[in-house]
Amino acid sequence: MPLDAVAAGVESFNTIAALVDEYDVVEIIVGLPLKMDGTEGASADMARDWANTLLDHVAVPIRFIDERLTTVQAQRGLHAAGRNIKNSRSAIDSASAVVLLQSVLDSASSKSE
Repeated sequence: MPLDAVAAGVESFNTIAALVDEYDVVEIIVGLPLKMDGTEGASADMARDWANTLLDHVAVPIRFIDERLTTVQAQRGLHAAGRNIKNSRSAIDSASAVVLLQSVLDSASSKSE
């Protein structure tokens, strides 16, 4: 079950640190917004800068995962569940995070088999 999206900003670091403590988080997954050709651009730089600042607030490792097309997959899933884009805007970030985390879990599962 996804948690609510945490809005970016100074308070986001404190909010995430509290969630790390509350849920005994062992690792933080951060989506890395790569360009479609797989290279990093300004958005990826911002994600890395944000994660580096987050490291000052948490005592768990951070792993970057390619997040290309997670929003598209999330929108498809919400559409399949009967939600249109207009009434799913508030859920899209959380749904995208679920897609990203599921890909991490699937990858870990396939490696352990």
